[in-house]
Amino acid sequence: MEAKLILQPVFVVALLTVVMTVWMFFTRVPTMSKLRIHPQKGQDTHKLRELLPKEVARVSNNYNHLFEQPTLFYAVAVSIAVLGHVDSLHIYCAWAYAILRICHSLIQATIDFVLARFTLFILSWLALSIMVFREALVIFAF
Repeated sequence: MEAKLILQPVFVVALLTVVMTVWMFFTRVPTMSKLRIHPQKGQDTHKLRELLPKEVARVSNNYNHLFEQPTLFYAVAVSIAVLGHVDSLHIYCAWAYAILRICHSLIQATIDFVLARFTLFILSWLALSIMVFREALVIFAF
């Protein structure tokens, strides 16, 4: 199968990160200006989160989360593509991961219902785990 088929969901997650970055910028900067929070207070993001309203902090929390587990997704999916191991199951898992992360981001950045968010996290983790274990079996096969 073509490598680009597994790279498409990779770019969807990357585009999600771009969207969340813009969303964070357009919520955080005006709020900091309105609340007269000096940009230097952003030096320690934990302290900054305490100063920002929850609806603004939720967006930046999600932005941060997109640089955690998705980095493993990028590495695994690109490795699968480069090694020429793209197949239907890997593609389904990659798309499931991307769609679940979009839903996770939307929930976290809006209503932040933790049980729903956690469920989506676990489901995306399962999709990614299938990709990791399947590829590990191929890589370590003797």
